[in-house]
Amino acid sequence: MPKKIVVVNAGPRKGWNTDQLLTAAAQGAESVGAVIERYDLFRLERYTGCISCFGCKKEKNKGRCICRDGLTPVLDAVREADGLIIGSPNYLSELTASFRAFYERLIFQNLTYNLETPCCNDRPIPALLIMTSNAPDTMYLDMMRNYQQTMNRFVGPTEIFISGNTLQLKDYSKTDWPWTMFDPADKQRRHEEVFPQECEKAFALGAQLAR
Repeated sequence: MPKKIVVVNAGPRKGWNTDQLLTAAAQGAESVGAVIERYDLFRLERYTGCISCFGCKKEKNKGRCICRDGLTPVLDAVREADGLIIGSPNYLSELTASFRAFYERLIFQNLTYNLETPCCNDRPIPALLIMTSNAPDTMYLDMMRNYQQTMNRFVGPTEIFISGNTLQLKDYSKTDWPWTMFDPADKQRRHEEVFPQECEKAFALGAQLAR
């Protein structure tokens, strides 16, 4: 039976950096026989982050968020998956609010508050967390490592991949206020020369995760 890999896009822009890297990673997983189930968080029905109802802390709901909304089918799919690939752009020095809502629900359902067995996830799966950013690659490395550490404990062994200094617009000259913080020519050059290599790496990471 082929492995099922759930791909979660926590970015809003179709066809741009995060979307392209996730697509490459998914294609990598497919190249080794995996089946992809993809969710775009910005296109789901309305959902929230954790509402602190503590329903998941009851024995009958162990490891299962009981809040029913647009995220429910995503969480259900991850629970039955053989691997998870998540991608998010960086907004204001953090991953998107959509990612955070998903992340809260994904992690908290497996947190027991029990010192002996702090995690009730008895079926860990490999994960890949991708972040895109217009900042340098290393600027948010510590933040990503913190996410990695938590996901290692409550989801499964997690790889992180950062694509920095990304191209944000096709034509920076058309902005009403000049974006003098960036060098459009340098952004374009990197997008043409480096970003394709990053897509290849994402492909390889997706294949590695699905093997």
